[in-house]
Amino acid sequence: MESKEIRKRFLEFFKKKQHEIVASAPMVVQNDPTLMFTNAGMNQFKDFFLGNSEPSSNRITDTQKCLRVSGKHNDLEEVGMDTYHHTMFEMLGNWSFGDYFKKEAIAWAWELLTKEFNLPEDRMYASVFGGDEADGLALDQEAYDYWKAIIPEDRIINGSKKDNFWEMGDTGPCGPCSEIHIDLRSDEEVAKVPGKDLVNMDHPQVVEVWNLVFMQFNRLADGSLKSLPAQHVDTGMGFERLAMAIQGKKSNYDTDVFTPLINFIADQAQVKYGNDEKTDIALRVISDHVRAISFAIADGQLPSNNKAGYVIRRILRRAVRYGYTFLNFKEPFIHSLVPLLAEQFDGVFPELIAQKDFIGKVIKEEESSFLRTLDKGLSKLDVITNEVKNGSKIIDGKTVFELYDTYGFPFDLTSLIARENGLSVDEEGFNKEMAVQKNRSKKDAETSAGDWVELKPIEEVQFLGYESLTSKANIVKYQEVEEKGKKLFKIVLDQTPFYAESGGQVGDTGYIADGDKKISIVNTKKENNLIVHFSTELPQNLEAEFDAVVNSKKRKLTENNHSGTHLLHAALRQVLGTHVQQKGSLVNEKVLRFDFSHFSKMTDEEIAQVEKIVNQKIRENIPLDEKRNVPIGQAQEMGAMALFGEKYGDFVRVITFDKDYSVELCGGTHVPATGTIGLLKIVSEGSVAAGVRRIEAITADKAEEYYNKQNELVAQVNELLNNPKDTLKAIEALVKEKQELSKTIESINAEKAGAQKGVLQNAIQSVNGYNVLISEAQLPDAEGLKKLSFELKNEVDNLIMIVAADIAGKPQISIMISEELVKSLDLHAGNLIKELAKEIKGGGGGQPFYATAGGKDISGLPNVVTKAKALIDEKTNH
Repeated sequence: MESKEIRKRFLEFFKKKQHEIVASAPMVVQNDPTLMFTNAGMNQFKDFFLGNSEPSSNRITDTQKCLRVSGKHNDLEEVGMDTYHHTMFEMLGNWSFGDYFKKEAIAWAWELLTKEFNLPEDRMYASVFGGDEADGLALDQEAYDYWKAIIPEDRIINGSKKDNFWEMGDTGPCGPCSEIHIDLRSDEEVAKVPGKDLVNMDHPQVVEVWNLVFMQFNRLADGSLKSLPAQHVDTGMGFERLAMAIQGKKSNYDTDVFTPLINFIADQAQVKYGNDEKTDIALRVISDHVRAISFAIADGQLPSNNKAGYVIRRILRRAVRYGYTFLNFKEPFIHSLVPLLAEQFDGVFPELIAQKDFIGKVIKEEESSFLRTLDKGLSKLDVITNEVKNGSKIIDGKTVFELYDTYGFPFDLTSLIARENGLSVDEEGFNKEMAVQKNRSKKDAETSAGDWVELKPIEEVQFLGYESLTSKANIVKYQEVEEKGKKLFKIVLDQTPFYAESGGQVGDTGYIADGDKKISIVNTKKENNLIVHFSTELPQNLEAEFDAVVNSKKRKLTENNHSGTHLLHAALRQVLGTHVQQKGSLVNEKVLRFDFSHFSKMTDEEIAQVEKIVNQKIRENIPLDEKRNVPIGQAQEMGAMALFGEKYGDFVRVITFDKDYSVELCGGTHVPATGTIGLLKIVSEGSVAAGVRRIEAITADKAEEYYNKQNELVAQVNELLNNPKDTLKAIEALVKEKQELSKTIESINAEKAGAQKGVLQNAIQSVNGYNVLISEAQLPDAEGLKKLSFELKNEVDNLIMIVAADIAGKPQISIMISEELVKSLDLHAGNLIKELAKEIKGGGGGQPFYATAGGKDISGLPNVVTKAKALIDEKTNH
C-alpha cells in the first residue's frame, strides 16, 4: 500500500466515525509563548483542552506537520544515525473534545490497525500508565481492562511515567497514555527474544506506532495536577513509522515516503544506498532535513541567526556538511530536491507546490553562503581535533564558539564532528561565550510565571475593537510573570476593545479604570486564543466593572499604516508580478514594514511606480469593505490573498479596498476609507534574506513631516547658495569646483611630502649596520605619511623608521621596519606602536613590519622620539 493511500484511508476511517477532517496547522507556531514549533498534533487544539475556546466539532481527525529539534522534544542528534528518528514528520491523529474517551479510542485504534491495515495482531503490544507515587496517580486500570478485552494480558505492559504519561511541556494539558508497539523483526529473531522484552528499548524494529493520550489534567507551574473541565482524547501516530509497518520495511527510510528523495540524491552523488554506512547516514540526513527546511520556509520561517530561524539554519547546515563530507557535494545541491518533494506532497500540503521556486532559491542562497566558509572551517576543525586527541579529548567552549562565530558552525554540528572523532565538546563553556557576545546574563533571559488565577468562568473573550475603542469589562483571570527582572501582570477581560498583537499589527495600549483609578495597559498580545493585556500593576478591586479605554491616537495612526500595507502589497504585485507574496510585516503608529518575495533590488522607477499607484488609491478614498465570518472557500473564490504560515479557520474576515485591487484575509484594524491615510511615502527598500526584500514606508502625519523636512532642507540649501535660479545646476557647479580644488590640494600636499622626504633621508643614521630614522615631522595628511614610509622602505636597506608626525595639528606615529630586521632583531611594529602611542594618549596597531597610531596629545611627540630611541638602541645593541 502506497503512503498516499495509507494517509487517505486513515482520514476516511475516522470520517466514518463522525470525525471532521481539518487541515494541518503551520509547523511554525504563532501566538504561543511556550512553543517555537508544532511538535505534536495536539498543539493546535490546546485551547480546546483548556476550555479557552470551542471546537467546530467534538470529533476531529487530521495529519499534522511536526518538527522536533528544540526544547524538550529534540531528536536532531539521532536523525540519520538510526532508521526511525526524524526532524519533520507527519502525525496522524484523532481527537475527542469532551465526547468519547478511553473505550472508543482503544477499540477504534485496534480496528484500524488490524482490520483496515491488516497488521498482525500477534506482533503488537499495548502499554498503559502504571501509576506514579509522586503525582499521587495509580495504575490506569480503566485502560488496562479495555485492552484485556481485546488482546491477551501477556501483551499488555505497565509503563512508567516517562513512557506512559504524556506532557506537552513543563506546564499545560497532560494525561496518561496507552502506546501501541509493533514488532517488525523476522520470525527467527522473535523466537530468540520476545518482542515484549524490547518495547521502549530503542530497537529499530520494535517501535511505537501509535500513542493514545487521555487528557485529564493540567500541569500547573508548581508541578501539581489539576483536572481539566472535560476529558479528551488526543492520539498521535507517526505516519512514517506506520508506512514502514504496512509496507513491510525494516526502516522508515525504505518506504516510499523517502525512497524517491534518497534515490535522487544517491544518483547525483553516484553512490548506492545500502553499500556504506557513512554515505547511508548522509543520504538519510539530507532526505530528512530537506523536508523540515522546506516546510518551515513554506510556513514563513526563513533561516536566520535568531530563535526559530536559527533552528532552521542549523538543520540546513547539518545537511550541507553531510553532503560535502560524505557525498562530495561541493556546490549547492539540496535546493534541487524541492521540486521532487513538492510533487510528493501535492494534494496533501499544497503550500510546497505553490512556493517551490521561492523555497528552492532561499535554500540555494543559504547553501552557497555556508559552503563559502565550510572548507576553511573543516580544515580548522581538523587541526583542533588532532590537537585535542592527544590531550583531554574535550574541545573547549571558547574554540567551539569561535567555530560558530567565525565559520558559522552551529554547536551541534561541531559536536557531531567531535563525536565522529571520539571527542566531546564543552557545552557549558560555549554557552558562556555565547552569553558574553549577546551581552546579557543568563538571569536576564529567564522568564518565570505563576499560575493563572481564575476569577470567573468564561468560554470566549469578546473583541469589540472593530466597532469601539472603549467598553465596559470585567477581569476573568490574571497571571503574574517576571521577565528580565521586571514584574508584569497578564490580565484577561471578558470583553475588550484592545487589539492583540497579531498579523504584524502591534498590540493596543491604553488603560482600564475603576472610577478615578487608572491601570495602564502597556501592551496587548494573543496567547493561544486569549487576548492578554499587560500591565505593571493589578487593580485593588479585582471584582469591579472597569472602563477599558484604548489609546485612540496610536490606534488610528496604526490603522493608517495597516491599510497602507494592503494597498502597497497590491501595488507591488501590479508592478513586479504576481510572484510577490507577503513574508512578514510590522505595523505600528510610526511606520509600516513589509517583507515580500522578490529576487532583485527594486529600481528607482519601480519604487516610484508603486508609490504612484498607492497614492492614487488613497486619493480615490475607497471605502473599506469588511466582511466577517465568511466561509474560507467563499473567501478564496472572492480572490482573497491568504498568507502561507497562517492558520485559518472555517470562517474568516475579508478586507477589501476595491474588489479589483486589494482583497485579503486579515484580522487587523483598518481605516474606514483610504483617504484617511492621506499619503504614503516609501523611505527604504532592501534585502533581508535570500529572495526576500523589505520596504519601509510612512503615512499620514509622518509622511507629511517627511516632506516638510525635505522642503525645509531645500530652502536651507537655496539660502546657502544665495537663492540661485536653478538649484541643481548651482550644486553641480559647486561639486565640480570642489573636485578641482581637491586635486590642487593633493598636488600641493604631494610637493610638501616630497620636500619632507628629503629632510628625513638626511636624518637617517647608521647604527651597527642598521639604517635608523627616528624623527619628528610635519606633514599635510596621513596618506602622505603612509606613502613616504613605503617609499623610504623600498629605497633604504635595513631600515628602522619611526616618525612622530604633526598632521594638521593632530599627532600620528608611523613605524616601518625592513622584513629581514623583523626576524633578526625580533622587532614587531605593531607591538612597538602600542607602547609609543601612550605618549600621545592614543592607540593603534598593525603588522610586524608596518604600524600606525593616532592620538589626542600633540605635545607628546617629542616624548615619542625619546622613547623610540631608547627602545631601538636596546634592540640594535643587543
